[in-house]
Amino acid sequence: MHKHKAPRRANAQALRAATLAIAIFATFSAAANAQSTTADPNEIRNWYNDPFFALSNAVDACPQPRGPRMTRADADDDAHYRVERGTTCWLAHKCTKPNSYLYDADIAQAIRTQFEGDASLAGTSLWITVQRRFVYAEGCAGAQFDRAALERRLSAVADVEQVFVRLSADPHARPPYKTMLPSR
Repeated sequence: MHKHKAPRRANAQALRAATLAIAIFATFSAAANAQSTTADPNEIRNWYNDPFFALSNAVDACPQPRGPRMTRADADDDAHYRVERGTTCWLAHKCTKPNSYLYDADIAQAIRTQFEGDASLAGTSLWITVQRRFVYAEGCAGAQFDRAALERRLSAVADVEQVFVRLSADPHARPPYKTMLPSR
């Protein structure tokens, strides 16, 4: 009976230590980022450097998604959520990496590689955002475009947890995703 308590106690201590280390790293990273920038608080940019890229660009009138870009205030508000959601995957033993955001660059590269020169994207303008193993495909594609096939292919990429496809058939209609605000 006593031989089982020691490994459990050691595992619990290791888990607490790892969680604390991740939280400290995230806090210091956010603080360093905040101190190193003198940006306009209303500036909209990709503060967390989440993967965001065009997969295709055939529809000139298609409004570009806002993607992961936000104001500094929004980024500050999002910081706690990102730490919590990022580590939940690891704490639930669903990830081998200590934070689900650590998968995003590899997922983005796999998507780029898989769709490079892909004829199925002809006549579309699609942007991809990857955040904590979630993939967002946003943009414009004709009504005949196979949205379900795109979702299946993106879902099949290693380590992708969930896929959201938000496409408009009419580039002049209000898109089903957030766009960049017009310049003032």
